[in-house]
Amino acid sequence: MKEIQDVNIELGDDVSRMLYEASKLTHVNRPDLLVEFHESFSGVRAIPATVLKDVGNMYLNLAFDGVGTKVEVAERVEDHSTVAHDLFAMVCDDAVVRGAEPVAIGSILDVRQLDDTPETKQAIRELAQGYVSAADAAKVVVVNGEVAELGDRIGGYGPFNYNWGATVLWFAHKDRILTGHQIKPGDSLVGLAEHGFRSNGITDVRKAMLEKYGPKWHDEVVPELGSLSLGKLVQRPSVIYSRFISELTGGFDIEKAPKAHVSGVAHITGGGQPSKLGRMLEPSGLGVVIDNPIAPPKIMLEAQEIRGFEDKQAYGKWHMGVGMVVATSEPEKVLQEAKDFGLTAQNIGTVTEDEGILIKNCGAQQKSQWVRF
Repeated sequence: MKEIQDVNIELGDDVSRMLYEASKLTHVNRPDLLVEFHESFSGVRAIPATVLKDVGNMYLNLAFDGVGTKVEVAERVEDHSTVAHDLFAMVCDDAVVRGAEPVAIGSILDVRQLDDTPETKQAIRELAQGYVSAADAAKVVVVNGEVAELGDRIGGYGPFNYNWGATVLWFAHKDRILTGHQIKPGDSLVGLAEHGFRSNGITDVRKAMLEKYGPKWHDEVVPELGSLSLGKLVQRPSVIYSRFISELTGGFDIEKAPKAHVSGVAHITGGGQPSKLGRMLEPSGLGVVIDNPIAPPKIMLEAQEIRGFEDKQAYGKWHMGVGMVVATSEPEKVLQEAKDFGLTAQNIGTVTEDEGILIKNCGAQQKSQWVRF
């Protein structure tokens, strides 16, 4: 029987304070959102209802998600500074799919053990720094960050192992909620490029890399894939799109004019384009043709080749080039706003009256010109 390790209460409090100090740096993202009744780790923090305009027509909700097994890649490359970008992208980008605007985040960091070592403290420091950077990208306030030592219930690679999950609070005005019924035949689809894996399908990626490149796959550099190590290529942080989408729609503030007409949004995560575009289209019963797709990252095609996935299977597992899709009757406005925002985007297709999803094939196998779902 394994010996049950003691929980380091004192170090746990120190880590919680470190994350709290990091969270305070995110308050500038929404200066009027959070009130602190006492500025201390043990103080009370709350969101006053006065931040809501036209409160009778407002909706509030919570959404939950986590980083998944992508944390192992951070453990392998010994760089935890980008993990929060994956975490925040998963919860915030899901919120804007419904026309909501994410405003605040809380998280739970489950660790195997907190050792009083420079390596552990550096890892926590990097997680906290990522907290601040990701919150700025998403324009959210971090309310708190809980830490729990779970011993052998948490595994991973190397000495510092963890899981990270989060809850996001979002606001939405009833006149800006995207139900799927707003989408019309002829609407354009603007794809927002994703050059990494986001935080989905990583188990298959790790299996592929281990199979071909061995247990130290994360240190390997494959010239055909670029100058970065395989670990760094797989670790590439998720793009956080939510701030951009809220700017497009106007967000929850009904007095703020939208930058472009948006009829639907799909966040391309687990299940890929067929699953998430399918959700967006289900209420209308319409379909899409994607005839000008964004190419998948080379590392994604490499993982597909190693695993032996058919193209259709790959499209059902990974995003295959787009992290988010915007349905709009004003594609030029969306494209210009994306360019101004620093995002890579292009018009990838059209909404059709015929049901189904038809995608011009960019997979590794290329046995057919199109993949149909």
